[in-house]
Amino acid sequence: MRLDVYLAPSELTPAALDGRVVAVIDVLRATTTIAAALHAGARTVIPCLETEDAVRTGRQYERGEVKLAGERQMQAIAGFDLGNSPLEFTAAAVGQQTVLLTTTNGTRALLAAESAKLVLVASYANFTVTVARLSLALEQGQSIAIVCSASEGTVSLEDSACAGRYAVALRAAFPDLRVNDATQMCTLLSAQFGDDLASLFGASEHGRALRAAGFERDLIACGSVDLYPVLAEYRERAIVRPSPVVVPDREL
Repeated sequence: MRLDVYLAPSELTPAALDGRVVAVIDVLRATTTIAAALHAGARTVIPCLETEDAVRTGRQYERGEVKLAGERQMQAIAGFDLGNSPLEFTAAAVGQQTVLLTTTNGTRALLAAESAKLVLVASYANFTVTVARLSLALEQGQSIAIVCSASEGTVSLEDSACAGRYAVALRAAFPDLRVNDATQMCTLLSAQFGDDLASLFGASEHGRALRAAGFERDLIACGSVDLYPVLAEYRERAIVRPSPVVVPDREL
């Protein structure tokens, strides 16, 4: 069994996804926001590549059943219901709604990975439950890929460190797991920052940009481990919170 980290979606190949369970990470902020939406009771989140795709898909729904959400260059898209701040995704805002989400990096990474056997939406905010699901995949003999969304094609510090935190947990449980060099690099990066995620975001280019743009509260949410403890699965072009799966000594 293997665990391979890909530092940007551009590194993906068909072989990297074939038969694997894949976790996609965009800590700041898309995968955190998706976890927030499902935790708040959204029916589903559908990632869209472009603004126009979200608008066109939205026309297929009745009014009152769908919310358009997303950002470009950190700012909410004009005419959309919500931006990409996890704090906006409350029960009052998205409960029982279908959310159509388009972002600069995260939704693109999810779409790039959609041919995998199963895609999980991963962040610090839903860390423990996602690690449990990845561990179940390894117990079943499946290999894993962790895909960092990066920042407009450039490696991002926060996604890489988050991938390292996942790798540390999985390698502790499965010592014989084979890994690529990127996994080892991310493991070292996670060890450098540890639980000091405020320092991680302060060191990262995107974290500094979000703070300068007035999204400091988002950084606190995105750096709160298990704030939105939901399993988020991307299947058939929709991200859902699956029904609980009970396995020996573990409930997902």
